[in-house]
Amino acid sequence: MLILSDEIMPHAVAALCRAEPRFENVVARHGLPSLRAMTPGFESLLHIVTEQFLSLKAAHAIWLRLAERLRPFTAETVLAISHAELRALGLSGAKAKSFHGIAREYLTSPDLFEAISAASDEEARKHLISLPGVGPWTADIYLLAALQRADIWPWGDLALRHAAGDLLARGQTPDHTAMRKLGEDFAPWRAVAARLLWSHYRGLRGLEQAS
Repeated sequence: MLILSDEIMPHAVAALCRAEPRFENVVARHGLPSLRAMTPGFESLLHIVTEQFLSLKAAHAIWLRLAERLRPFTAETVLAISHAELRALGLSGAKAKSFHGIAREYLTSPDLFEAISAASDEEARKHLISLPGVGPWTADIYLLAALQRADIWPWGDLALRHAAGDLLARGQTPDHTAMRKLGEDFAPWRAVAARLLWSHYRGLRGLEQAS
């Protein structure tokens, strides 16, 4: 499995620009994409669960409230907070259940995240999806951002689909099947292609680039 780093990123971007010249305009306009690195572990997975189905702005506001209330991020701390209070802090009922479910799994298996980090991309993804409330998108974002796996393609991400439609598909937003197929062209650097497309999306929306 390939792991991204600041040293590898320029080489990966150069390879993608050779494979897909339209990425050259993204790099010229926005520079090299950020790794957007998260620290692997319990807190980061909860952060990603919080972001499910929400805008970046809404998710950030909710996460700030959660972070203030839940530190230190231990399984015991999360389980001590009721579903009702988690919902009052901004989580949906399903996400509150996911917080508690993941916390119980972590309490039972303290080496949970070390085992995920040591696994192959496919096995790590399966392990993550087996956790309560963790679906393909959440698993892919954890692998991409927290573990810095180089060939992860979060095909279900809406911003990624919009960016791919604008840059690569003549304005037609690809469906999930088309996104999976599109990603095949970017192996073994699909996570870098995703970062380039997210840079393009931020540019389209007039948003500040991720740091």
